[in-house]
Amino acid sequence: MTPKKITSSGHWIVAGIAIVFGGLTILSGGLALFGGSAAQAAAGNAVPFVLWFNFLSGFVYVLAGIGIVLRKPWGGMLAIALAVAILAVFALFGWHIIRGGAYEVRTMGAMVLRATVWIAISIFLRRTARKN
Repeated sequence: MTPKKITSSGHWIVAGIAIVFGGLTILSGGLALFGGSAAQAAAGNAVPFVLWFNFLSGFVYVLAGIGIVLRKPWGGMLAIALAVAILAVFALFGWHIIRGGAYEVRTMGAMVLRATVWIAISIFLRRTARKN
Protein backbone atom coordinates (compact mmCIF):
# COMPACT_ATOMS: atom_id res chain seq x y z
CA MET A 1 0.00 0.00 0.00
CA THR A 2 1.24 3.48 -0.82
CA PRO A 3 0.60 6.43 1.47
CA LYS A 4 -2.08 8.90 0.46
CA LYS A 5 -0.30 11.72 -1.38
CA ILE A 6 -3.27 13.78 -2.45
CA THR A 7 -4.84 15.95 0.21
CA SER A 8 -8.44 17.01 0.14
CA SER A 9 -9.33 20.52 -0.88
CA GLY A 10 -10.43 21.14 2.71
CA HIS A 11 -6.94 20.41 3.99
CA TRP A 12 -5.42 22.71 1.38
CA ILE A 13 -7.81 25.50 2.35
CA VAL A 14 -7.22 25.06 6.08
CA ALA A 15 -3.46 24.88 5.58
CA GLY A 16 -3.57 27.98 3.38
CA ILE A 17 -5.54 29.85 6.02
CA ALA A 18 -3.02 28.81 8.68
CA ILE A 19 0.00 29.83 6.60
CA VAL A 20 -1.43 33.15 5.40
CA PHE A 21 -2.72 33.96 8.88
CA GLY A 22 0.72 33.13 10.27
CA GLY A 23 2.47 35.34 7.74
CA LEU A 24 0.16 38.26 8.47
CA THR A 25 0.62 37.74 12.21
CA ILE A 26 4.40 37.78 11.85
CA LEU A 27 4.23 40.91 9.71
CA SER A 28 1.90 42.88 11.97
CA GLY A 29 3.61 41.77 15.18
CA GLY A 30 7.04 42.40 13.72
CA LEU A 31 6.07 45.92 12.68
CA ALA A 32 4.66 46.68 16.14
CA LEU A 33 7.75 45.29 17.86
CA PHE A 34 10.56 46.34 15.51
CA GLY A 35 9.05 48.92 13.17
CA GLY A 36 10.35 52.02 14.87
CA SER A 37 8.64 54.74 16.83
CA ALA A 38 5.85 55.44 14.32
CA ALA A 39 4.81 51.77 14.18
CA GLN A 40 5.02 51.45 17.96
CA ALA A 41 2.92 54.60 18.40
CA ALA A 42 0.34 53.14 16.01
CA ALA A 43 0.21 50.02 18.20
CA GLY A 44 -1.02 52.22 21.04
CA ASN A 45 -1.47 50.50 24.39
CA ALA A 46 -0.43 47.08 23.14
CA VAL A 47 0.09 44.64 25.99
CA PRO A 48 3.70 43.42 25.67
CA PHE A 49 3.17 39.76 26.61
CA VAL A 50 0.21 39.50 24.21
CA LEU A 51 2.14 41.21 21.43
CA TRP A 52 5.18 38.95 21.86
CA PHE A 53 3.00 35.82 22.10
CA ASN A 54 1.12 36.73 18.93
CA PHE A 55 4.30 37.54 17.02
CA LEU A 56 6.06 34.31 18.00
CA SER A 57 2.95 32.19 17.52
CA GLY A 58 2.79 33.39 13.90
CA PHE A 59 5.79 31.17 13.15
CA VAL A 60 3.99 28.24 14.76
CA TYR A 61 0.89 28.99 12.64
CA VAL A 62 3.03 28.57 9.51
CA LEU A 63 4.56 25.36 10.84
CA ALA A 64 1.11 23.99 11.70
CA GLY A 65 -0.09 24.87 8.19
CA ILE A 66 2.79 22.91 6.70
CA GLY A 67 1.96 19.94 8.93
CA ILE A 68 -1.69 20.13 7.92
CA VAL A 69 -1.01 20.17 4.19
CA LEU A 70 1.41 17.24 4.59
CA ARG A 71 -1.22 15.45 6.71
CA LYS A 72 1.22 14.90 9.53
CA PRO A 73 -0.34 14.03 12.90
CA TRP A 74 1.73 16.76 14.56
CA GLY A 75 -0.05 19.36 12.41
CA GLY A 76 -3.33 18.60 14.14
CA MET A 77 -1.69 18.40 17.54
CA LEU A 78 -0.06 21.77 16.92
CA ALA A 79 -3.44 23.25 15.95
CA ILE A 80 -4.95 22.04 19.23
CA ALA A 81 -1.95 23.32 21.20
CA LEU A 82 -2.28 26.71 19.50
CA ALA A 83 -5.99 26.92 20.34
CA VAL A 84 -5.27 26.10 24.00
CA ALA A 85 -2.32 28.51 24.20
CA ILE A 86 -4.32 31.32 22.61
CA LEU A 87 -7.15 30.78 25.08
CA ALA A 88 -4.66 30.81 27.96
CA VAL A 89 -3.10 34.09 26.78
CA PHE A 90 -6.59 35.48 26.22
CA ALA A 91 -7.44 34.64 29.84
CA LEU A 92 -4.24 36.36 31.03
CA PHE A 93 -5.13 39.35 28.87
CA GLY A 94 -8.54 39.43 30.56
CA TRP A 95 -6.82 39.34 33.94
CA HIS A 96 -4.62 42.24 32.83
CA ILE A 97 -7.74 44.24 31.94
CA ILE A 98 -9.54 43.38 35.19
CA ARG A 99 -6.51 44.60 37.14
CA GLY A 100 -6.79 47.96 35.39
CA GLY A 101 -4.00 47.54 32.83
CA ALA A 102 -3.96 49.66 29.69
CA TYR A 103 -4.93 47.87 26.48
CA GLU A 104 -6.26 48.37 22.98
CA VAL A 105 -9.83 47.25 22.25
CA ARG A 106 -8.67 45.90 18.88
CA THR A 107 -6.49 43.42 20.80
CA MET A 108 -9.68 41.89 22.19
CA GLY A 109 -11.03 41.46 18.65
CA ALA A 110 -7.75 40.03 17.42
CA MET A 111 -7.68 37.47 20.22
CA VAL A 112 -11.28 36.45 19.51
CA LEU A 113 -10.36 36.02 15.84
CA ARG A 114 -7.24 33.97 16.65
CA ALA A 115 -9.10 31.72 19.07
CA THR A 116 -11.98 31.21 16.62
CA VAL A 117 -9.67 30.35 13.73
CA TRP A 118 -7.61 27.80 15.67
CA ILE A 119 -10.58 26.21 17.38
CA ALA A 120 -12.28 25.85 13.98
CA ILE A 121 -9.12 24.39 12.42
CA SER A 122 -8.77 21.94 15.32
CA ILE A 123 -12.40 20.82 14.99
CA PHE A 124 -12.04 20.39 11.23
CA LEU A 125 -8.91 18.27 11.65
CA ARG A 126 -10.46 16.11 14.38
CA ARG A 127 -13.52 15.45 12.24
CA THR A 128 -11.52 14.59 9.14
CA ALA A 129 -9.16 12.37 11.19
CA ARG A 130 -12.13 10.34 12.41
CA LYS A 131 -13.27 9.75 8.82
CA ASN A 132 -9.90 8.29 7.82
